Amino acid sequence: MIFKKISLSIISFAAIYSTQSIMAQNLPQPKLIEEIKADNSAINIPYKKFQYPNGLTVILHEDASDPIVYVDVTYHVGSARETPGRSGFAHFFEHMMFQGSDNVGDEKHFAIVTESGGTLNGTTNRDRTNYFETMPSNQLETALWLEADRMGYLLDAVTTKKFEIQRATVKNERQQNYDNKPYGLVFEKIGEALYPFGHPYSWTTIGYLDDIDKFTLEDLKNFFLRWYGPNNATLTIAGKFEEKEALKLVSKYFGNIPRGPEVNNMPPMPAALPDDRYISYEDNIKFPFVSLTFPSAPANTKDEAALDALSYLIGGSNKKSPFYQRFIKTQRAIQASASNPASELAGQFTLSVVAQPNQKLREIEKEIREILEEFDKNSIDKEVFDEYVTSQYSSLVYSLQSVQRKGALLASYETFTGNPGHLQVSIQQLKDLTIEDVKAVFEKYIKNKPAVILSVYSKDDPENIAAPDNYKRPEVPQGYKSDLSEYENLTYVKGEDNFDRSQQPQPGENPVVEIPKFWHQTWTNGTQVIGTAYEELPLTNIAIIIKAGQLFEPIEKAGISSILAQLLKEGTVQYTSEQFQSELRKIGSKIDVYSDATDLVISATSLNENLDRTIELLNAMLFTPRFDSSEFARIQNQQIQGIKFAKTNAASIAGIVEAKLLYNEQYIYSLPESGTEKTVSDITLEDVKNYYQQYLAPDLTEIIIVGNISENEVATKLSSLKNFPKKNIHQPPFVGIRTPEKTTIVFAHKDKSPQSQIKVIGKGLKYDGLGDFYKAGIANYPLGGMFNSRININLRERKGWTYGARSSFNGGEFVDKFVVSTSVKAEATDSAVIEIMKELNSYLNSGITQEELVFTKKSIGQRDALKYETASQKATFMSYIIQNNFNANLVNQQLNILQSLKKEDVDKITKKYLHPNQMYIIVVGDKATVLEPLQKLGYPVIEMNIEESEK
Repeated sequence: MIFKKISLSIISFAAIYSTQSIMAQNLPQPKLIEEIKADNSAINIPYKKFQYPNGLTVILHEDASDPIVYVDVTYHVGSARETPGRSGFAHFFEHMMFQGSDNVGDEKHFAIVTESGGTLNGTTNRDRTNYFETMPSNQLETALWLEADRMGYLLDAVTTKKFEIQRATVKNERQQNYDNKPYGLVFEKIGEALYPFGHPYSWTTIGYLDDIDKFTLEDLKNFFLRWYGPNNATLTIAGKFEEKEALKLVSKYFGNIPRGPEVNNMPPMPAALPDDRYISYEDNIKFPFVSLTFPSAPANTKDEAALDALSYLIGGSNKKSPFYQRFIKTQRAIQASASNPASELAGQFTLSVVAQPNQKLREIEKEIREILEEFDKNSIDKEVFDEYVTSQYSSLVYSLQSVQRKGALLASYETFTGNPGHLQVSIQQLKDLTIEDVKAVFEKYIKNKPAVILSVYSKDDPENIAAPDNYKRPEVPQGYKSDLSEYENLTYVKGEDNFDRSQQPQPGENPVVEIPKFWHQTWTNGTQVIGTAYEELPLTNIAIIIKAGQLFEPIEKAGISSILAQLLKEGTVQYTSEQFQSELRKIGSKIDVYSDATDLVISATSLNENLDRTIELLNAMLFTPRFDSSEFARIQNQQIQGIKFAKTNAASIAGIVEAKLLYNEQYIYSLPESGTEKTVSDITLEDVKNYYQQYLAPDLTEIIIVGNISENEVATKLSSLKNFPKKNIHQPPFVGIRTPEKTTIVFAHKDKSPQSQIKVIGKGLKYDGLGDFYKAGIANYPLGGMFNSRININLRERKGWTYGARSSFNGGEFVDKFVVSTSVKAEATDSAVIEIMKELNSYLNSGITQEELVFTKKSIGQRDALKYETASQKATFMSYIIQNNFNANLVNQQLNILQSLKKEDVDKITKKYLHPNQMYIIVVGDKATVLEPLQKLGYPVIEMNIEESEK
């Protein structure tokens, strides 16, 4: 194992922590509770923990390596604080927190953060709700002002109109992510059967539509008053800041917010089943699904760590696991996995299989139980166990690259354990974990224990279930009323300030952003190599990009590059697939391969101490692939099943229709990247070998290195690649998209879909980092390129029809299109089309406003601070530099273009490249609900059957 020594330096203080700046303003003073110092001999996150008189907990983590700051406010309230008949409220309230407060106008939270060059969001789960911003470091005060204003000054800004719009938005989110998604109700159905009536985990965070419809404005206000006090919150600041100044600002904006009602932690509430519970439901799917879910341990416990290891050993990303061997390798299932998603009050251990259509779920369930019996009888493979521990440790290291991730971890650990440094406990638990611990949790939670067995069947095969249902979700008892006593007699009291909160803070000077310094080599065989140093964590990323993606495929063998990508991961001449994966896990390294529209990409991530061994394995994969016939047959079949699966998803159907419309049927881009059932069926292993031999070409290859290889070491460490002979392969010519002479609606049916997928596509332009393409991206920014864009604000925030809508100019060496995409509730489909086209025509005719132009310049001009923090972000930047012919001055040149643009310049670009009268409007939805209203809009309407179009 590759653990480093773990040592902590903990300092506890009972005295008041004060600074002259805070005392000078007579503001509430924070108490320093604990300090964890940096320790170079261990993987840790240094921090200081403070508490204010009003109960607010503050965690500070200073990291000056990049000019950014992350601000997180986590409230210890999620759907677990709800009661039967009132589900979904915590999540609904999350939406309301973005709708303005006393001193922040409607829809301004996103606008202010975006204009400042930052990003933001909020999330809700069973046990907590968090709100967060990542900003350039000079914008810390802005982030704190925003978060404090909605913590202490929200309710007077809440209106019935805002309330109803967000109700509609949440209902759309439910339909998009649950009701209209294959297997989208699995988690909900399991929760209903696993937990007793009234248990807070017996409903999902999104809630039920009926409950959401019952919410009142008074409910919202009471929820805020009960749970959103500073004494139920943790404020975390991570990144580049000065501690004294940060505390001064926290005291100013948060210190006088009154304490809320007291909040006690909920006790553990593990599920307990008397017997097996069989449940089932019908879904719009092609592949039957079965799962067994056992009650297990809550999060942040020793048992959780052992259960995580158990899930890996039985059915994790481990080709030696019995799930892989029994179901995937034999091609009886397209997915088979084990997981242990644990929450604060309870855990649940789930074994699940998405089976091939010809498989019977009763037989799959029987085999799952056989696997558990065999696990009980047999000893655990120590080598596999050690590999798991090592790979988990490496994953922890890899996860600490961003201040956002570190800040979020500190906030989560404080909320649920009271110890922001619980990461050290997790590492120690991993280090101390034994095979005996795994066997013990198997005995305790799994062996001969009752479970919830869920079957999901298609309408064409209703008898394919594991067993007849023997359990029904309890109805709400007659006359049942939730206990709402804790929401009584709540009063809204605002803090008293000696400053004007309505004044938005003015940021200091923009931070100096250090664009990564890079080196560049061109080898004699044509390979381009670019690299930059990364020293914040002991890891290195290598990406090998080969022009061998979909673009190079013969159309009759469409999908071959995707098969090649998957097959390269299935072992080498020296190692079988299982052995190769094992060698990687032993050193905690990761190697992945995928293909896209233009490229075959091989990426590797390694701890620096294991870099040489990782490169050995990378070379073996690239130059001596195994090309096993049985693995090929399995991958080929999986890809065919994946193509079938995609046809149950509205967004995938829209993509298939799009490809058919935009390109001639003899051009490879007229087909999906994965190919069709016919083309993939026609591919042979010999075809894949020939494709590999032809296109594994150094003159089609770019290598990106971020980490611990100096420029001088590259040629030695990557000698196999440097000495590979040139092949003189020529790229295919560019073929632009085709558009209709007159805007046309193209409709595809998805049975009983509660939402419609909409894509509006027109002619765009090829990529150019300093030309019209770059300017077109600027022009699109206020139209559909950000949250506060015209299209999204209209469809989501004003109409409440969608969870999100966006537009973009998609351009590359072989791509030139403009796309608007969204998913809307079915009954608003025709109205959404009208509004999208109105927005496009309005922007075309009137152009960008001066206010939008100023906003766009500020936002795009300041966001570079967030671009170069992690190793993967640096790699993305290196790729961008390659795309722009290794222009080291690219960023400054783009900023100069941005700042020099005038309204007439942007309007000129818009008129040149935005053509609302020559676009395809693709709609995927339920024909009975959607088609007739679309036919009345005045556009030509074409119906497309994707099955018939592929014949």
